[in-house]
Amino acid sequence: MTKLVIALCMFLNGELMEHAYRENISDCLKSKRIAERNTGDNVRWMCGEVEAIVEEDWNSGSIRIIDIKQKDEQ
Repeated sequence: MTKLVIALCMFLNGELMEHAYRENISDCLKSKRIAERNTGDNVRWMCGEVEAIVEEDWNSGSIRIIDIKQKDEQ
């Protein structure tokens, strides 16, 4: 299913490498601060609202981002 979610995104050399679902912007910013302390200068972290293809784990109820839709995709 596709929906608008808050995501923590990791960019390496300007390319999106990983993304993780966060419940709200506060949780995302907290995770971002921790990640920035533990990674090098060539890694950039961003929080934001993205349109993503998500999957809900039927057992735990947790949400996982499968893929982030690009702005030019429809």
